Amino acid sequence: MRKLLIIDDERAICSSLGFALGKDYAVSTAVNLLEVNHHIENDFFDLILLDLKFGEVSGIDLLEQIGSRAPESIVVMMTAHGTIQTSIEAMKKGAYDYIMKPLEISQLRALLGKALEYKLLKEKIDYLQNEVQRRYSIGGIIGNSKKMRDVFELIQKVKDVDVNIILQGPSGTGKELVAKAIHYEGNRSLARFEAVNCGAIPENLMESELFGYEKGAFTSAGSKKKGKFELAHKGTIFLDEITELALPLQVKLLRAIQQREITPLGSEEVRAVDVRIIAATNKDLKKEVEKGHFREDLYFRLNVISIELPGLEQRKEDIPLLTRHFIDKCNKRIGKSIKGITREALLALEAYDYPGNVRELENILERAAALTDHSFIELDDLPGDISRLVPGKNLLETHNIIPVKLGHSLDDITRLVILKTLEAMEGNRRKTAEVLGISERNLRYKLKEYGEC
Repeated sequence: MRKLLIIDDERAICSSLGFALGKDYAVSTAVNLLEVNHHIENDFFDLILLDLKFGEVSGIDLLEQIGSRAPESIVVMMTAHGTIQTSIEAMKKGAYDYIMKPLEISQLRALLGKALEYKLLKEKIDYLQNEVQRRYSIGGIIGNSKKMRDVFELIQKVKDVDVNIILQGPSGTGKELVAKAIHYEGNRSLARFEAVNCGAIPENLMESELFGYEKGAFTSAGSKKKGKFELAHKGTIFLDEITELALPLQVKLLRAIQQREITPLGSEEVRAVDVRIIAATNKDLKKEVEKGHFREDLYFRLNVISIELPGLEQRKEDIPLLTRHFIDKCNKRIGKSIKGITREALLALEAYDYPGNVRELENILERAAALTDHSFIELDDLPGDISRLVPGKNLLETHNIIPVKLGHSLDDITRLVILKTLEAMEGNRRKTAEVLGISERNLRYKLKEYGEC
């Protein structure tokens, strides 16, 4: 049950309101400042019903104190006739609404109901904002390697700085995730993040995508539409695959950056825009400039700060962390209860080169999680070109661990190692000798000694 605090210096009013509203709320009352302080310090209230005239104390002053000490509470003011202007002032100070005395209980119930709906909506918005922070914050980017810690440090340094940024790195390294982290961690997080894939939109549509258009600007323009720049006003626009942008559009993008304004197609109206641009590419942007594929002046406008994202082969120490993260993600997505991955399978993942980087690792684990019948992802659950990469695979197979107990003599241990290795090599004495690092002659002598010849 939601909690309601009634603050009125007349005890009879507190009692009657408590009786009338007790079925809908868990009601507490306060008739003096001592009781108000006690309740505010020791409890949490969804709604507060506050009398504008609270003895010798101004309800406005008390409202301000409640706002600073219990900002999560929604306050409704009660006021007598002739004090409407003061009630309006109270709303400016943070009160949700006011109600006139003498109180009509049905009207009061309706007002408190609306105030509670507002409270629930505010809680939902706060939750969604926190969820956005959780999903796209630096904590949402997995990695503990030196290269990734360097990336995290750069994100922290640039998140509140209004400069353009270029993210460079191979495909699948999480450039959009980093762009979102910069946006949602920074001071532009309450405005929009708009992403544009410059390589996925035809050249003849890109200008309208970026800058918008007016009704009738072209044949199919049945109504006006805002472009990404206008939608991202006060926020961030992410231009992925920026090198795929055609040269004529590079000129218009440069002008938008320099002038901080855009003109929608079919309009003569210039509109000011305040956006931070984060561009991304998997190509060497300097070489694209040298080849004449990318404008040098645009390059310098965008490349104020550059962040290099490492490929997965450069940070393989992050694979165990990423694997755990993706298994948990797959469990939630497909409704499985996979506990983890076997050591042998993890060794195979660490031996692979990942041309598709982190995105490829996620796809591999999603496939394995979907197909496995075990509680742990095993070596056989991985694609063949990866499962073959286990160190010692096709040499020792499942015999790569030999149990040795305390108290065994060195002769017993030597015998056990030689015979198990010979078994793993399917009786091939040459391979067995190579693995053990001894001559075939020495191996024959040992086998004769063990009665295995």
